[in-house]
Amino acid sequence: MSLVSAVHERSERIRFVRGVEPRPSSAASALLGPHLKFAGSLEEVLHDPAVDAVVLATPHSLHREQVLRCAEAGKPVFCEKPLALAAADAQAMILGCRQRDVVLGVGHNRRFWPSIVELKRLARSGELGELLHIEGHNSNENSDAVLEGWRTSPDESPGGGLTGAGLHVLDVFTALLGPVARVQAQMVERAPGPPPRDTVAAIYRFMNGMSGVLATVRATPFYWRIHLFGANGSAEVTGENEVVVRKSGSAALHVRLPGVDSLRAELEAFADAVEHGTPFPVSGEEMLATVRAFEGTVRALRTGEAVCLSLQHRGR
Repeated sequence: MSLVSAVHERSERIRFVRGVEPRPSSAASALLGPHLKFAGSLEEVLHDPAVDAVVLATPHSLHREQVLRCAEAGKPVFCEKPLALAAADAQAMILGCRQRDVVLGVGHNRRFWPSIVELKRLARSGELGELLHIEGHNSNENSDAVLEGWRTSPDESPGGGLTGAGLHVLDVFTALLGPVARVQAQMVERAPGPPPRDTVAAIYRFMNGMSGVLATVRATPFYWRIHLFGANGSAEVTGENEVVVRKSGSAALHVRLPGVDSLRAELEAFADAVEHGTPFPVSGEEMLATVRAFEGTVRALRTGEAVCLSLQHRGR
C-alpha cells in the first residue's frame, strides 16, 4: 500500500481507482479505503475504460504473464521490482510492450533519491577522475516483520536479502556503470527462520572494466550506502539526501539535498511517459541489465561458482 499512500490526495498526476483482490476481506477493505473499488481479477481491470494504466505489486513469478496481458490490452503498466526473476522473462516483457507501443515502468525508486541523482551527475561529470570501483550496502529489519506469505518464499525471493534489499543497490550499480560482466557471491545462513538470519556478499566486474562489491543483511536496522571511487576523488551516498564528496587535497564536503517522495516521483514519471510520451527514466536496456545481474548473482549464490554474463550480453 506504500504506492497508493504515496499519491493518494498528494499527486495531481496519477491516482488509484481500482484494487484487484479475488477474495476481498474487511481488513483489505480498510487498508484500501473508500477511494478504491475492488475488482475480482486483472481481466476486469483491463476491460475497464476508466482505468488508463495498471500498477503491479504482485508475486514476482507472475510479472511476465501479467505485464504481457496488460500489453495485449493496450494498458500501460508499471511493475514493482524485480521486474522479473529471469532475464528471458524480462526480455519478453520489454519486447511485448514495445511491439504494442505500451509504456512499461519499473519500481526502482532509489534512482529518484536526490542523493543518487547527484551521484549520477558526479559520475558523468568527470569530477572524480577515472572511475575505478563501487561499493554498496542495503540492509533492513523487514525480515523480523514479514514472517509468512509469498515474500518469504525462496522461489519468489531467491538469494536471501538480495531480492528485497540488495537489488536496490544492484540497480544503482547498473544505472551508474552499465551491465555486469562477471559475478562471484556467497550467502551465509545462521538459521533457517523465521525470522531468517542470512547475509549476502557479491563481487562484480562490469563490462566497462570497473569492479564492485555489494552486501546485504536481512535482519539489522536499516542501513544504506553507495560509495563510488575515482582516481581523483570519491562520492559516498549515506541516505536519501546525503552525499559526502572527498577529493585529493581537500576536506570532505558534506552535501545535504532537499528531500522528495521517491515513490510518488517514480509513479508521476510513469504518468508523464503515458500522457506525454516522455521516456520513462529507466530504459528497457537498463531494466534488462539489472535483471541479468540479479539472475547471475542468484546463480552464483546457488552454485558457489563465478558466473560470466558478458557472452549473454554480446549474444543479445
